[in-house]
Amino acid sequence: MADTVLMPIPGPVDPVPVARDITPRADGRADLIGLPRTQIAELFAGAGLDAKQAKLRAKQVYHWIYHRGATDFEAMTDIAKTMRPWLAERFVVGRPDVVEAQHSSDGTRKWLLRTADGHEFEMVFIPDADRGTLCVSSQVGCTLNCRFCHTGTMKLVRNLTPGEIVGQVMLARDALGEWPRGRMDVGEDADEAEYTADGRLLTNIVMMGMGEPLYNFDNVRDALRLVMDGDGLALSKRRITLSTSGVVPMMERCGEEIGVNLAVSLHAVTKDVRDEIVPLNKKYGIEELLAACAAYPGASNARRITFEYVMLRGKNDSDEDARELVRLIKQYKLPAKVNLIPFNPWPGAPYECSTPERVRRFSEIVFEHGISAPVRTPRGRDIDAACGQLKTAAEKKSRAERDREAAAAVASA
Repeated sequence: MADTVLMPIPGPVDPVPVARDITPRADGRADLIGLPRTQIAELFAGAGLDAKQAKLRAKQVYHWIYHRGATDFEAMTDIAKTMRPWLAERFVVGRPDVVEAQHSSDGTRKWLLRTADGHEFEMVFIPDADRGTLCVSSQVGCTLNCRFCHTGTMKLVRNLTPGEIVGQVMLARDALGEWPRGRMDVGEDADEAEYTADGRLLTNIVMMGMGEPLYNFDNVRDALRLVMDGDGLALSKRRITLSTSGVVPMMERCGEEIGVNLAVSLHAVTKDVRDEIVPLNKKYGIEELLAACAAYPGASNARRITFEYVMLRGKNDSDEDARELVRLIKQYKLPAKVNLIPFNPWPGAPYECSTPERVRRFSEIVFEHGISAPVRTPRGRDIDAACGQLKTAAEKKSRAERDREAAAAVASA
């Protein structure tokens, strides 16, 4: 049955101590999204609950947030009615604000999101016949400046917090209607409502949105632990892939502390070309990167490392490039597959996409040597949601467009 035990409610609302990995809110409440049970309990204790009550309430709230998708404390029916207003006065269960939602003709969906302190970033959902993949961002902007990537033309604003990262997954589940639906036919304070979970549309997560995940390692790790927690969002680590441009010192920690699948943005097989299109190569070269791939914890034929390779006309798409790619993979004895990505154009891009014939021949050469090299079908190009195209709408607009919008807003006020 529900908790009906009356308990002393702490006094007037006091400011709740806010952890460094929580974005402060203007109303002074602390957002619980992105926090593990232990940290929620600490915040509850800091707000006036004794240790026993703080631990109990944290367990209950955690279940409602991550397993049931609740955003309103009043919906948390196994918590005493007298307790729910106290929680609502001090805490919030938030989501990123949706600035714009777009639908592609191929079913791809893209959201422009805004943080509590006003920064914008994007996420993308890609539906397929056998899976649904959410492309999640880890930073506002990016610092790597990969020349083929539109996101790389943005300046890095800041890292996203664990709440802003896992909040993308929560928001996608909201939009797709994928939270368990309860049937409260045993009393409004039922301890456990009966519910069923339909077949999931969102089955996979890729950390391939805006930013370099390994430059925001702690927050990405903490967010993905919530996603993988069996008492939380309960998505298997085998259904999560983290993509890096090659932050070599963090790769081993990624395997040990997160344990998800690894994808590496390789894109070239010679120093000169990779230095040009992936400037991080000047710091961590191809040989060092591939050695780190060979040492990645958990990599095996059953869990291959994915090498992402964007096809740039006349730059990295020759037969010789394909053969060198094969040679490097075999030299380092890597359990690998290669995703060939037709370049997705954007205004001002310095490259062109390889011809379909050239992409096909490149793929054939790699396949001939026993290495899988499928060509990725571009998705969401019509809404700038394809690989390498993410960039917030505010950044895409010209200064004149922003000035006109601001003037129009003033005139209509």
